[in-house]
Amino acid sequence: MSHIAIPIPTIPGRHEIEIEVTVNGLKEQLHYRVELFYWDNCSNPAGHRADCISEMLAHQDPEWAVYYIGAPNDEYVPITFVKKESRRFLQHSRAIA
Repeated sequence: MSHIAIPIPTIPGRHEIEIEVTVNGLKEQLHYRVELFYWDNCSNPAGHRADCISEMLAHQDPEWAVYYIGAPNDEYVPITFVKKESRRFLQHSRAIA
């Protein structure tokens, strides 16, 4: 499956993103969420960052799946989620390709 990059401003908080895509006449609505996870919110902020990410993701809404983990910096890591209904469409599109 091809990818298109869309820049999202880096501002604090959660970004809800809805994209309507038309490919070969087939229209679909895709739902994404980008959230900044701050290292200071981990139970052990000085610990291994992979453990911290795992800890933070353990409490996420099950209707959303991790789509992409962005490049971390000293303050936070941006994580993109896709709504499970959108994920099914994306997986079906990959199977057709």
